[in-house]
Amino acid sequence: MKKLFPFLKPYRLQLTVGPFFKLSEAMLELLIPTLMALLIDNGVNMGNRSYIIKMGILMLVIATFGVIFAFICQYSASIASQGFGTDVRNAMFKKIGTLSFAQLDKFGTPSLINRITGDVTQLQSAVAMLIRLVIRAPFLCVGGLVMAIMIDLKLSIIFMIVIPLFILVLFLVMFKAVPLYKSVQKKLDSLTLVLRENLSGVRVIRAFAGVKREKERFNDRNTDYANTAIRVGKIAALTNPLTTIIMNLAAIAVIYFGGIRVNTGHLSQGEVIAFINYITQILNAMIVVANLVVLYTKAYASALRVGEVLETEPLIEYGEKNTTQNGENAVEFKNVSLTYTGSKVPSVDNINLTIKKGETIGIIGGTGSGKSTLISLIPRFYDATKGEVLIDGVDIKKYDEDTLRKTVAVVQQRAALFSGTIADNLHMAKADATLEEMRHAADTAQATEFIDRLEKGFDTFVSQGGNNLSGGQKQRITIARALIKNSPILILDDSASALDYATDANLRRAIKENTDSQTVIIVSQRVNSVKDADRIAVMDDGEIVGIGTHKELVDTCDIYREICYSQEQLD
Repeated sequence: MKKLFPFLKPYRLQLTVGPFFKLSEAMLELLIPTLMALLIDNGVNMGNRSYIIKMGILMLVIATFGVIFAFICQYSASIASQGFGTDVRNAMFKKIGTLSFAQLDKFGTPSLINRITGDVTQLQSAVAMLIRLVIRAPFLCVGGLVMAIMIDLKLSIIFMIVIPLFILVLFLVMFKAVPLYKSVQKKLDSLTLVLRENLSGVRVIRAFAGVKREKERFNDRNTDYANTAIRVGKIAALTNPLTTIIMNLAAIAVIYFGGIRVNTGHLSQGEVIAFINYITQILNAMIVVANLVVLYTKAYASALRVGEVLETEPLIEYGEKNTTQNGENAVEFKNVSLTYTGSKVPSVDNINLTIKKGETIGIIGGTGSGKSTLISLIPRFYDATKGEVLIDGVDIKKYDEDTLRKTVAVVQQRAALFSGTIADNLHMAKADATLEEMRHAADTAQATEFIDRLEKGFDTFVSQGGNNLSGGQKQRITIARALIKNSPILILDDSASALDYATDANLRRAIKENTDSQTVIIVSQRVNSVKDADRIAVMDDGEIVGIGTHKELVDTCDIYREICYSQEQLD
């Protein structure tokens, strides 16, 4: 919560000017019933036409100024709320960019999307209402009560009974609703997760005839969300009826006892009408207050969720700028272990591995053997729970983020492309890359073949996630993106799994010819992808069980020999 207040500071002018003019408008509004009473008593009842015209013009002037003041307030509220929302979203986006993969996994993608969109929008509404109504509504309640007391103190006692009842209703609503609003947001996160999985995996769902099952799954989450929202709605729905009943009873009481006071001569007709108008103002203002309570109940729940992201401190801290590298080896793993959050079993355990500069090393093993986990430690997607990882003889924790990102280029298992052109995706690795550089990287990645067949070549539009490209085409573009970066260390994490054997062979040959000075780490389940590497590390159950050349491992490593045998039989 405290993290959100600094975002209001740039809008102090709007937060001052807006309520000031809204307060001024409310003060003018409080004058209208009194002027109306004077018009009736001194104008209508006396038949004084000039007085009626004079008071009418005065009321019109006051109303005009009220409209102008309200416009200034609304304009201030728009600037402050939209600016606040933009700043908070930017801060959240920046914060998310600093969180480790483990922290991102903990929040979950759907939850983060809902927080940065729906929750911030809720807070924007709260800021707008803060300027427009938070001061105005209570002021009208108090001001209307004061003006009513000035007209008739005894008749105003009715309000002394009504207001405590009203406050009690608001307290009960807030007490019951806040926990439920938090629950609603969590249910929405869960619903968004199912929706996101179905949209991204629609081909798989249809291929396995899972549409009916997914409909049921979505319906269960949707029903759960709806039921919780209905429970909140029931509580919130009681607010307006209860407050309206309380205030209407008060209005009936005022009319009844006001009539008695007129008959006894304590009040004039104009004063009774003014009193009724003040009742109406107070009633409307208190209903606004009731709605504000509901709004700020939601906003409070949203503020907690937004604040949770902003207050999360990154688990990964980087070193100082311009770290000096002068080691003999490119990468070293020293007694490295990693246990994921929530797991009791290490994914990689006591790894010791030295990778020399300029060396091409393959890492092979079965599914779940820890290959991808191990190489994810090099760019610090995760930090080792034990041991240390060194690049160029320096602990990676001492590297500043920019240097580390420039040193390591990673092509992950899942080809991640972004909406834009092919050139836009390549420019993510090197913003100033020329067409010649892009073509050279594409040639090495075996991507030129299909890019040249496209009508617009490198200017061909790529849809979200690269859905208008085949799996092999996406993989080749991501490999080209990593190559154009020309980092000292290149990691290919099963990045050619969608390529046919001929293209894969051509790719490996081209990479070897064009990366003489680079250290290349190839992670794969295919023996063909790693057998030409200088060395191969064999992983099983989070441990390295063999290391050497292809020939050496065939002779000495049972697991590697079994992998070779199984693939030879299959191929």
